[in-house]
Amino acid sequence: MAPRTGLAAVSAALLAMNRTLEVRDVLQTIVRSARELLGARYAALGIPDGNGGFAQFLVDGISDRQWKAIGPLPRQHGILAAMLRSAAPVRLADVRLDPRFEGWPAAHPEMSHFLGMPVTDDGEVLGALFLAGKHGTPTTRRPPSGRQPRTAPDDGCAFTAEDEELLRLLAEHAALALTNARLYERSRELTIADERARIAHELHDAVSQKLFSLRLTAQAAATLLHRDPDRAAQELAQVAALAAEAAEELRAAVVELRPAALDEDGLLATLRAQINVLDRAHPAHVTLCCEEPRALPAAQEEAMLRVAQEALHNALRHASPTRVEVALTRRGTATVLRVADDGTGFDPEAVRARGRHLGLVSMRDRAAAVGGTLTVLSAPGTGCVVEMEVPGG
Repeated sequence: MAPRTGLAAVSAALLAMNRTLEVRDVLQTIVRSARELLGARYAALGIPDGNGGFAQFLVDGISDRQWKAIGPLPRQHGILAAMLRSAAPVRLADVRLDPRFEGWPAAHPEMSHFLGMPVTDDGEVLGALFLAGKHGTPTTRRPPSGRQPRTAPDDGCAFTAEDEELLRLLAEHAALALTNARLYERSRELTIADERARIAHELHDAVSQKLFSLRLTAQAAATLLHRDPDRAAQELAQVAALAAEAAEELRAAVVELRPAALDEDGLLATLRAQINVLDRAHPAHVTLCCEEPRALPAAQEEAMLRVAQEALHNALRHASPTRVEVALTRRGTATVLRVADDGTGFDPEAVRARGRHLGLVSMRDRAAAVGGTLTVLSAPGTGCVVEMEVPGG
């Protein structure tokens, strides 16, 4: 593939790196973008393991069959691993003549022209980019055996100084993209852990109440066993019914305790699953209504899910409602999330004045971050309505 040139090519590469927040996808996009932008036959990206070797090593330009035949990389891998320590760019006319070169497996393609660039962030080496085999130059054969020179001159390298500067620019943006992706995945892991803990807490409350009732009923049956056998039999039947209900609650909740599958299931299905758990775990009747569901951008769906969770938590924990209704509706081209309860309500201004925000600030921030708005309507004794609206496409 011929190299892409000009500002448009650089822009396309940078946009591609920031189009996804999955670390593995970001890494693969960095490798592919580097190879295409500089017109290299082969590209690789090594991620350090903290012990002088590679935790991950991604390639582009080599088929899956070739990669399988090459086999695993040694933990210490010559000039590649050396770049993780020195954090300096390397441009060589023939990588095989460098004293750090340690050879490669038989199935490895022949390479000579080489350009390596560290990917760093504030002095930390996040990885290293390697390019080889500039398009338009002949593939050289393996040098003859015998004494090799101590160094390989970089004059005559098909990769130019301009290529090196371009790869340096790409590596700087790659560091940002990789850091953002790692932060996103860490945030998502924490969110999933928090959500699992929250559902487990709801489950604990529900099952504890059920088991408490079961124990009291069993004690009543034992007391009546000799004095009133008929009443004792009725109490034992109730014990059986309560035990069956508890078993069903546990079965259903175990299914729901899996991590939230917003990416796979979408907002509606994820909300429905969580609301089913809350409805079982609380005395209040929690329902979900959806009219004309439509797919939203991932960021908007995640923001709506978090706002719904916060609003539900506030209602069920602080308002003692008998009903909580969640609705997803359309308003023109916009999508509206509405969480309404018939609980005790509160004065939003008084809450703000006392410094107790009940998550209102975070909910407004989440809505604003995706171009939406958040409205909270409440007063003492009138329940509460939280409404989030996001614009349509």
